[in-house]
Amino acid sequence: MKELTKEYLNEIDNEYKDNKIYKLSRLALNKTKISDLVRVGEESSNLVNNFSVDIKTMKVANQKKSGRCWIFAGLNILREEVAKKYDIEDFELSQNYIAFYDKLEKCNYFLNSVIELSGRDIDDRLLSFILMRGIEDGGQWDMFVNVVKKYGVVPKNTYPETFQSENTKEIDNILNRYLRKTTYMIRRLYKNNKEDEIEKLKDKVMKEIYEILCSAFGIPPKEFSFEYVDKKEKYHLIKDITPLKFLEEFVDFNLDNYVSIINSPTIDKPFNKTYTIKYLGNVIEGDKILHLNVSMDRFRDLIVTQLTDKKLVWFGSDCSKYGDRDEGIWDDNSYDEGSLLQIDLKMSKEEMLDMRESAMNHAMVFTGVNIDNGIPTKWKIENSWGDEVADKGYYVATTSWFNNYVYQAVIDKKYLTKEELKLLDESPKELDPWDPMGTLA
Repeated sequence: MKELTKEYLNEIDNEYKDNKIYKLSRLALNKTKISDLVRVGEESSNLVNNFSVDIKTMKVANQKKSGRCWIFAGLNILREEVAKKYDIEDFELSQNYIAFYDKLEKCNYFLNSVIELSGRDIDDRLLSFILMRGIEDGGQWDMFVNVVKKYGVVPKNTYPETFQSENTKEIDNILNRYLRKTTYMIRRLYKNNKEDEIEKLKDKVMKEIYEILCSAFGIPPKEFSFEYVDKKEKYHLIKDITPLKFLEEFVDFNLDNYVSIINSPTIDKPFNKTYTIKYLGNVIEGDKILHLNVSMDRFRDLIVTQLTDKKLVWFGSDCSKYGDRDEGIWDDNSYDEGSLLQIDLKMSKEEMLDMRESAMNHAMVFTGVNIDNGIPTKWKIENSWGDEVADKGYYVATTSWFNNYVYQAVIDKKYLTKEELKLLDESPKELDPWDPMGTLA
């Protein structure tokens, strides 16, 4: 390894002091945010919230201080079908209800995983990763489907938010601490050849976790009444409904018709192949995570086709890059840090994924796209950060940002070719749990 010598540092220090651009940068950076300094105003002026394909949707929801974006995005799609069917002006399904059972199932999945890995060394990479990750608020589309199909859905007023459901940091920390303590106890039993006691311990802990979740989020309903007023101001009351019955009879959406497509242009993931992620999931008996990797052109075309057909699109992206939360834009061409700092920061999507510069961290819903001479130029996004930001909670993204930072979308299988449908029946390649295509969870 090469040290930094005083001579070398003196040399670059003198070069820096002689550069007038660096002096201007230093003066500007002293009191101003970098993102404010590097905004390219003329680029942002093109991001007006008007679209040639624009699906009208309801008032945005708000996930508050939680990482439940994937649940909000999924339920934002389902709630539109309920509202359309029953002519309701504004409506939400209970995000808290799905989150309750997701956490319960994740805790069970975690304990089953660490039991399976009991014989591994404590510094084993896989075991270490599972322990460090613990259970989180996030999730994948297939995990959303698994919970909904097993437990159904309920209206938000049937199972409303609590302080803990909207502010999940503390309860997540408690659950993870308890899961890690339990893992220590499981490993001790395994080491002492008391494997017959492990399942008893797990059952006891899962009972206690269920009780913790009830205390934090409320007792989930087994039966309820659907009470609403339609757009004609007519009152309706439908009694004695179970969550699964509500899903089957009131939500006109077949979850089995949809599949996750990804765009991951890395050497380890050839296009037109399917992939899953080891040790990523919630409902043990549910479907595995399944991604079909396609080229960017195909990825974009499938999303445009579904939107043009007036169907919403759930998607996963890296929302931390080149966005303005309050103004409501995502556009990598509207920021130019390189000119300010005199460096080249450009990386390809493949490079960003391989170097862990970018990965999925937020799920939202595409509700529109602007097509100019057959080419998509910008995208309308329904977010879940409330209606006091952006354009009443709706955002605009450029196609440049889309190409670089959108990684996953959920598409109706009817838009796939026969060849693509056949790929879904092949055994998917298993990716490591720390793969970027599993980071949304």
